[in-house]
Amino acid sequence: MTPLTEPEVEAVARAAHAGQTDKAGRPYAEHLQAVAEGVRARGGDADQIAAAWLHDAVEDDALTEEWLLAAPLSDRTRAIVLAVTKRAGESPEAYAGRILGTPGALLVKQADLAHNADPARLAVLDGMTGRRLTEKYARMRALLGLDPTA
Repeated sequence: MTPLTEPEVEAVARAAHAGQTDKAGRPYAEHLQAVAEGVRARGGDADQIAAAWLHDAVEDDALTEEWLLAAPLSDRTRAIVLAVTKRAGESPEAYAGRILGTPGALLVKQADLAHNADPARLAVLDGMTGRRLTEKYARMRALLGLDPTA
């Protein structure tokens, strides 16, 4: 099985998240693109970039885990997507541990956190939500051993 190319993965991700918006009301695909670009800028490889495009697909029910497991993706891409997919009732410590234990996943999560914590994105949210998310992202960066500004 030949893995999907980056443009093909991007198209799948955009279609899967079509009509979804982020907390600020922006098209969700903008977040996916920013994470993929963040992974690329941090030296990520093709597997990590593909995972960046798909990083929220299972968590947001845009695609099923069954689709992910059967899709023409590399095993490494699948593993990274599953590692960064939060599970119901999972503690932040367990989530961070899975990311740290999966080769390539930390870079994808770092790019995701960097975009999520972008002050420009947080500034359009109400004060309480912005503060809550800022604290949540800072805690996850600490659990992952990332620089607070990463």
